[in-house]
Amino acid sequence: MEPFVKTFSEQMGKQIREVPAEVMEALVSHSWPGNIRELQNFVERSVILSPGNVLRPPLANLKTAAETESPKAITLEKAERNHIRKILEHTRWVVSGPKGAAARLGIKRSTLYFRMQKLGISRPNGQPVPA
Repeated sequence: MEPFVKTFSEQMGKQIREVPAEVMEALVSHSWPGNIRELQNFVERSVILSPGNVLRPPLANLKTAAETESPKAITLEKAERNHIRKILEHTRWVVSGPKGAAARLGIKRSTLYFRMQKLGISRPNGQPVPA
């Protein structure tokens, strides 16, 4: 980390001599999903934006990036519900037949009805689901 600060400081003609402990802790604890290049880019941007001789990175941007990159947790049940509902909408709520939702999901019609009941899936307008 500090070699990056030194390299970019020299390239930018700046005299960054200090990296505060809280900054170093935040940089070390971040997962850096974009690998070493992401870290290098962040340190370079931080050197450019830092006034004086203390590294002052935009840590709020780092937290925002981490939050947007990590997918929100979703339960298996919710994922199954969403998938079945999407297929049902695509087939206009037709469950059976060669172009029905059950065939597209690769399961029997009775299994689909059971899962729909279990997951609380019903047609939005309250009409019965066509077979």
